[in-house]
Amino acid sequence: MSDRLFCDRRDAGRALAGLLDHHRGRPDLLVLALPRGGAPVAYEVARALGADLDVFVVRKLGVPGQEDLAMGAIAGDGVIALNDDVIRGLAIPPEVVEHVAGWERREIARWERRFRQDRPAQRVEGREVIVVDDGLATGAAMAATIKVLRRLRPARVVVAVPACSAATYEELRTQADEVVVATTPSSFFVVDPSYWGFIEVTLEDVHDLLRASATSAQAKTVGQSPGDVAAIRAEAVPVGNDAPPPEVLFDLVGDARFVLIGGASHGTHEFYAARAALTRRLIEERDFRAVAVQADWPDAYRVNRYVLGRGRDATADEALGDFQRFPAWMWRNVVVLDFVNWLREHNDGVMTGLAGQTGFYGLDVHGAHRSMQQIVAALAESDPAAAARAREGYACFDHLGPEDRPYGFSPACGAEAGGEETLIARLVDLRRGAMSSAREEGPLPEDELFYAQLNAAAMQNADEHYRSLLCGRISAWNHRDRHMTDTLDALAEHLGRRHGAPAKIVIWCHDAHAGDARATEASCRGEVNLGMLVRERHGGDCRSIGMTTYTGTVTAADEWGGRPDRKWLRPALSDSVEELFHEVGEKRFLTWFAAAPRSADVLRSARLQRMIAAVYRPRSERRCHYFRARLCDEFDAVLHIDETRAVEPLDRTPRWDLGQLPRTYPPGG
Repeated sequence: MSDRLFCDRRDAGRALAGLLDHHRGRPDLLVLALPRGGAPVAYEVARALGADLDVFVVRKLGVPGQEDLAMGAIAGDGVIALNDDVIRGLAIPPEVVEHVAGWERREIARWERRFRQDRPAQRVEGREVIVVDDGLATGAAMAATIKVLRRLRPARVVVAVPACSAATYEELRTQADEVVVATTPSSFFVVDPSYWGFIEVTLEDVHDLLRASATSAQAKTVGQSPGDVAAIRAEAVPVGNDAPPPEVLFDLVGDARFVLIGGASHGTHEFYAARAALTRRLIEERDFRAVAVQADWPDAYRVNRYVLGRGRDATADEALGDFQRFPAWMWRNVVVLDFVNWLREHNDGVMTGLAGQTGFYGLDVHGAHRSMQQIVAALAESDPAAAARAREGYACFDHLGPEDRPYGFSPACGAEAGGEETLIARLVDLRRGAMSSAREEGPLPEDELFYAQLNAAAMQNADEHYRSLLCGRISAWNHRDRHMTDTLDALAEHLGRRHGAPAKIVIWCHDAHAGDARATEASCRGEVNLGMLVRERHGGDCRSIGMTTYTGTVTAADEWGGRPDRKWLRPALSDSVEELFHEVGEKRFLTWFAAAPRSADVLRSARLQRMIAAVYRPRSERRCHYFRARLCDEFDAVLHIDETRAVEPLDRTPRWDLGQLPRTYPPGG
């Protein structure tokens, strides 16, 4: 698996065009490519937006004898932008500047003739101009381009690139009217690692693209290619109720021991129902003996005691009673309740005793949500503003979001010196106390040693755990998913010893954890996740199934720690996988990529993908809930349910019952 996001420059251009869709149809729109690498990207942008395409050749005016030092730049029609500081600082005479400019002017004319084949240059004055390149590291060439372009008096200058360093992005925002970037890798020094195919763009390629653009039809009127839609439709496996036909599921799973079942939100009824239905089949007919969920170990272990018939709880509702922390509806909902009841009945009917029963386990040991609540509570006592920033940062914790925003207590939050260490020490003490007092009922005898080992490991890494939650989203995300993977491996080893055979485990988690991060833009920022780590460690012994939806309702909060609402889920954006699946026209279907080669080819391109964690913000949906991904490399299969409804919390409130109607949301995103 490669970390590269785009297949090639044309693929990157299609992805970039989706981010520029708000420019579609504007009069006098002009797309300028920086040759040569920017031409294939710009061609796709211009084609999608129905805009004119041209190249914009800018040459640096290097200081004689120090050619890497720019004293200015020059464009094709002779417009010059000078760096007065360099010229004055080195006392460069005007005749030297003119000599260098004359040489570069002739070079530009030669290159433009070869690119345009004697076609006239497009007018720039008064037009909205989108300047496109295939990627920016330092951004020096683009900065010079903007400076020269301003001398030609365009109405607006928009910079658009598929990949760009975060520092360069911020710098260009001060120079251009708008900057659009598909991804901002955390470590970005050269362009080609963002592409699978990064072959040289020739002069012939450039003038062929310019000629094709000049004679092509106007922009598409729909967001998806009819050919792409037809390919998905032809290979889609219809799904009747909650799960695909058993033979399809069992062929998909094969001999895998780990099956990750995701879902694009924490609040969608159909995602939970499909997980439950798939898991029941795997337990009944493929001997899976554990369900491991994205939840704190102690809270889930109370459920485990109940389903094995070994606890004091009289009902499944009571067994779910420890799931009280935000977001409580993630596990205290009617679908999980029904599944826990079913699992208890199934285990009661097993004649082989414990060896044939199926357990229910959490992958977080006193995990992330409990720890985040402790952090917010501790900060609220000493620094309410930092607590508010922490709450805001945690809102995207279960989502591979576009930004590495700091949480509430790093030095960026203005905490006093030494305060972070004091808070970490306090939180470690809280964890130690929680572990020592833990439960009225301890672990089952067969799990006592294993539980003690988990707690010991948690205490050993407690300061690292809290530090990660305090210092930044990527650090916290990676620490948590590595921890869940280690817990999963430890659980598999423990159950294997107990049963005398390799353990087979179903994992329930959000799509952001279930898919392979290497196939998403998150990998460009150095993020890992559970699905990626399980694939790396277990290869063909694992399968991952994602789930998507187009519209409906969802249970989510307005902010981290808030009360659950039944929110209207806005229809998916154009250029998203969800809209592509919507165009297929089926209410429910499965795409299994190993058995659907045409679909795999379509979904090997990077497209927008939506994920909603416990917080849903439709007013800023594109920024908060979408990212780029190659779906066929992210998952082994995807179940699409076109219209879904909000999962019902066990602890319903009048606010949830009232819900939110579509008209409460403003247009736009």
